[in-house]
Amino acid sequence: MSFPIRLLVLLLLASAALPAAAQSVAFTKDNFGDNKEGLREANRELKAGDDDYRADPPRYAQSLPHFLAAQEFNPNNAALNVKIGDCYLNSATKTAALPYLQKAAKLDATADARTHYLLARALHLSGKWREAMAEYQLATPVGSNTRNGDAGTITPNDLQRRIQECRNGQQLMAHPTRVFIDNAGPELNSQASDYGPVVSADESTILITSRREGSTGGKKDPEGNGYFEDIYQSTWKGKAWSRATNLGAPVNTDDHNATVGLAPDGQRMLVYVGTNGGDLLETTLGGTAWDKPRRLNSRINTNAHETSASYSPDGRYLYFVSDREGGAGSSDIYKVDLDGKNTPVSLGPAINTAYGEEGAFMAPDGKTLYFSSEGHNSMGGYDIFKSVFENGKWSTPENLGWPINTPDDDVFFVTSASGRHGYYSSDRPGGLGAKDIYRITFLGPEKQPLLSEEDQLLASRLVPIKQTVLAPAVAVATAQVTILKGTVTDDATKQPLDAAIDLIDNTSGQTIANFRSNATSGRYLVSLPSGTNYGIVVRQDGYLFHSENFDLPAGAAFAEVVKDIPMKKLEIGTTIVLRNIFFDTGKATLRPESTAELERLQKLLTETPALKLEMAGHTDDVGEAAMNQDLSQRRAQAVVSYLTQHGIAAARLTAMGYGETRPEVPNTSKGNRQLNRRTEFKVTAK
Repeated sequence: MSFPIRLLVLLLLASAALPAAAQSVAFTKDNFGDNKEGLREANRELKAGDDDYRADPPRYAQSLPHFLAAQEFNPNNAALNVKIGDCYLNSATKTAALPYLQKAAKLDATADARTHYLLARALHLSGKWREAMAEYQLATPVGSNTRNGDAGTITPNDLQRRIQECRNGQQLMAHPTRVFIDNAGPELNSQASDYGPVVSADESTILITSRREGSTGGKKDPEGNGYFEDIYQSTWKGKAWSRATNLGAPVNTDDHNATVGLAPDGQRMLVYVGTNGGDLLETTLGGTAWDKPRRLNSRINTNAHETSASYSPDGRYLYFVSDREGGAGSSDIYKVDLDGKNTPVSLGPAINTAYGEEGAFMAPDGKTLYFSSEGHNSMGGYDIFKSVFENGKWSTPENLGWPINTPDDDVFFVTSASGRHGYYSSDRPGGLGAKDIYRITFLGPEKQPLLSEEDQLLASRLVPIKQTVLAPAVAVATAQVTILKGTVTDDATKQPLDAAIDLIDNTSGQTIANFRSNATSGRYLVSLPSGTNYGIVVRQDGYLFHSENFDLPAGAAFAEVVKDIPMKKLEIGTTIVLRNIFFDTGKATLRPESTAELERLQKLLTETPALKLEMAGHTDDVGEAAMNQDLSQRRAQAVVSYLTQHGIAAARLTAMGYGETRPEVPNTSKGNRQLNRRTEFKVTAK
């Protein structure tokens, strides 16, 4: 046998050994005549599935169990595998679609453009960028009759956008963000979908939305997505979250109720309800229970869809999402003054794109906005971005990157005040339910090894020793914000107090925010972005005001300060330190930043005509005692002079300088000396 003939025989034998090309198997008697009962049952399941699948809108969740039952009988029908893949693409577990759509493509060598598009979506959502782009190219003829996970017509422009998303994904995955992403565990997550986390600035409280069993109304979603939404709350116990508990009435109702935003102190919460096209409500924590949510005003809620919102740290502004007319895309982010009458203002083209924006969250630093967008350089669906407002404009939005963002929708991201942790929901392998709450820990830039080639002077070695040495630790960038928190109590009884807390910009003298301590616990929390000299004033009827000062220069790193505040009643002998009285160094000249505190003192004296005060000046132990005594006397007199010049009778005021003789704390550190340099008043008559 000649070589060519022998080769031909071998090729024929090899081809005979190969399996025949896979073909789609129809649900017919010709293929399943020996199992007529099984075929009848499979066709019943197919019909039941098709009834829901062809509904308008399609009921994917109801269709899927029927299609899976039919597929168990006949796994090799291309059209059925396409339908199963389509159902999964419209579920909370989209990546489950891939094996069914891959099988459908193998079973049907003439697969239509719609099948290629669905397969491309499944590959895209699985992060298989190159394969997805190839399938998108094959889906080019897709037209308006295509039903898929995206509403409306799939045009060539849409396909090119999907291909660009894959390119974005390739680039972002090549340079992953250094993070730990940890499932928050069974304390927060259930077998159902859990999402929409909102967290207090100090990370002590978290509220989530869940579709788990045990909802307030006990109703199930007709789309098959679990029970109606309810809001659950959990507190941090030092090492883990407590088991989330249902808030119950009046926050949760028989309808859908979802978390949207939480004030930094955890005392006010924004809630979404599906009525009127979708509106935003607000509830306040009155002691230990949340009150009945109240609908926000008509400047915010319209007949359009308002879906999410976030407070500014001072509580004066609201950043919210709406699809109202006049927007740049399908939904935009707006800003509105809560106490004013102005029309909400769009954040503009730096933030809002021709696509959808969602999940706006203003960080406790008051300038960093986190939001989700289908535009910018998204790798698919909604990606999470951040932008910083500085010098009157928003910075170019930065994609938080892989693995935080995925090809699927990543929405409703929030951070703690420190910036070290973020929370969001995601559908990831190994989760406890369809969607779970995850905690992100940001690790900062990677520490690079340094290569040392310094010659080691050893006679036995003729070449340099190369030694790998770890570079100095790279600090993780933290938010430029200080968290001040503690408990307000009655100084005598030690019982918690519900007190008003004013936040003052000492430079301008303006009150920039108002808060209250919790009526039951007395706890308070104030977020202080860096770059301001703050006066903190605590007020309650029947008590003398209490003041604190925090001068935070621009760029000051994150800090958390615990300051318990004992409120003193107006009694003879009571002494109050005025923390927001400032003098030039070594002088008795009152600085302009003192004005707000002096006006409060003037108001107290005006409202209490019988009140008489001794104004006392104190110094630290630096310098000569005689000079300190003189300086403290002149400073006390400066305060008295201001008050008398503003209508307070001189007979009601006494100026006393104590120099360094009455320190609050030992003069053993810079911080202690600062505390000892103080102005205070003592009640001498009332």
